[in-house]
Formats: sequence, C-alpha cells, structure tokens
Amino acid sequence: MSEKYEFRGNRYRHDAALNRWIARSRREQPLEPDLPIIDSHHHLWDDDRGSYLLPDMLVDIGGGHNIRATVFVECTAMYRADGPEAMRPLGEIEFVNGISAMSASGGYGPCRVATAIVGRADFRLGEKVQDVLEAEIALAGGRLRGIRYSIPCDVTGEVDKYFPRTVTPRQSADAKWRAGYACLAKYGLTYDVWCYHLQIPELNALARAFPDITIILDHVGGPLGVGPYAGRKAEVCKEWRRSITELADCPNVVVKLGGLGMLVFGFGVHLGDLPPSSEVLARVWKPFIETCIDAFGVDRCMYEGNFPQDKQSCDYNACWNAFKRISAGASATEKTALFSGTAARVYRLDMP
Repeated sequence: MSEKYEFRGNRYRHDAALNRWIARSRREQPLEPDLPIIDSHHHLWDDDRGSYLLPDMLVDIGGGHNIRATVFVECTAMYRADGPEAMRPLGEIEFVNGISAMSASGGYGPCRVATAIVGRADFRLGEKVQDVLEAEIALAGGRLRGIRYSIPCDVTGEVDKYFPRTVTPRQSADAKWRAGYACLAKYGLTYDVWCYHLQIPELNALARAFPDITIILDHVGGPLGVGPYAGRKAEVCKEWRRSITELADCPNVVVKLGGLGMLVFGFGVHLGDLPPSSEVLARVWKPFIETCIDAFGVDRCMYEGNFPQDKQSCDYNACWNAFKRISAGASATEKTALFSGTAARVYRLDMP
C-alpha cells in the first residue's frame, strides 16, 4: 500500500499526501473539449475522509472538459446526529440540496452541480421506508431522482478495508427488504446499486422480480482484484463477464462506466510516483468498459467520474480523457448517449 493512503476506522481519507501526488499529474488538455458531458456519479463530503465540497469540485470540472451537469450519489455524508436512525440520512439531502441551489444560481459557472440527487434509505424498514422517501422528496425540492442501497458482500472479510459498508449476504432477497424496495415504484424513483461481481446474479434476480423499477449498476459491477481475488484476474473476469452478459438481458438495468479508480479493482495504478496518464488508464480500463457497452448498448450505458473516490488513482482530466480515448471510434450519436444522453434520460435531466 502506498504511503499516501491512510485508512482510519475502515474509511478512506483523502489526505494531504494524496493531494500532493495528484498535483504531480501532467495536467492533460481535454480531448474533444466541446463534447457535452453529464458526470453521472460523484460525491461531496467534509469528514474524516477529508473535504470535497463545491469549490473542490469546481477545480476538478474546471479543467476544460464540457461538464454541463452532475449527479450526486449518496456517500453517508452529513447525516443528522440526532433523531430516529431511519431519518438521519435526511441530513445528507439537506446538505447536498444547499450546494445544488448554490450551483443553480449561476454564480459558480455554467455547470449545474448536483442537479440530480440520489439519496439513501433503509429498505430493511419494509413499507415504513415510505416515510423516509417522502421526507427526502420534500427536502430535495424536486431534485431527488433515486435511492442507493449498496449490497457489496465479501464473505472472507478481506475486502472490508477498501470498502467498509458490507451487508448481510443476499440482502436483496430478504422479503422485508424487498417490501421496502418495491416502494420506489410508487414514487417513480430509480435504484442505484454498488456491488461486487459476486452479487451481480443476485441483482439479476431483483431486476426480474421488479421489472418496473430502473436499476442503475454502479462502477461496471465491481470485479474484485484485491485480497483473496488478487492474482485471479482471468477467473474473476470470466465470472464477471458472464454475469454482466446475463444481467444485460434485463431491460430495466443500465450500467455506469467508471469507478475503476477505486482500489478494490486491484489495478495498482495508484502506486506510481506520478499519477497515470489517460493512455495508461484507457488501456487498463478498456476491457471492462467495452464489455459493458457490448452487452448493454450505448443507450443503457453512461460514463461517471466517481470523484473524489477515484482521485485515489488519477486526476479528473485524465479520467475523462481516458473515457474519450476508449470511445474514440464511436459515432457522434453513440458518444452523445455515453457521455450525456443516457444519464439525461435515466435521471430525467434537461441539459443546460
């Protein structure tokens, strides 16, 4: 593990050493700078992980790519300290909605940051989760688009330091959890989900059981490359590819292309003295992204930045240049879908 990474209580911290490492990047000029982009996945926080707030994000998106709008996805930030446990995620909605309102004023540039919000609610409440959903919808002022309840589960426990929010095995098969999940349809909300490749068959069963709920699979479905999965790349990729192909048969599922800068993938690009170039990133990420595009088609795929989490492996400009390199041979129509169209449709956004 590189000295620049520090884990505290199983939570990754973006520390000063990491920022110094990112500052050594070659600061690439954006490829295809006029191509409109909706960054379909990012976080905001100010806690033991460090600080990533509106000014920090503006620095990242200000590198020359044409980022028109962004989608905030829950990350357990700014939960309420008091009140019923089920209602504490409302603090995150309040926090992000304020930042979204700031951006919507136009005073911080043309990009509309967090113009859509994906919140958190505990489906284990069963039908009582409706109280949480209604409260979040009211607080978000029309910006709430969906809920994320992630289901990553590695029974060995050796992946926990990379992603601590593990859950009960086969959580989404639980009857009470599903009763809560079913409530999304009532409010027209989508379901974002982060899981490991091990849970994709579980997600497939969920998608088939609730065909009226749109599922958004984050981070290409999480093929693991650390802990007991290190050194088993061929085996893991074969299992992941089979599961992804089967999941693509569910028309209510779309997939986010990104998140590959997280350490759980085991690429090791974070270990260099300098942040990797977009050429290096494109070469490493391409097999996973192209597999998803081949399986789902461009109209069910969307690129995502996943910052600041992916800052562990690269800077923002290199990340989006890598995506552009991977899709360099796509048609103009296909690029529109991948970089903005699918996200705009799924999250019901008007492009600024």
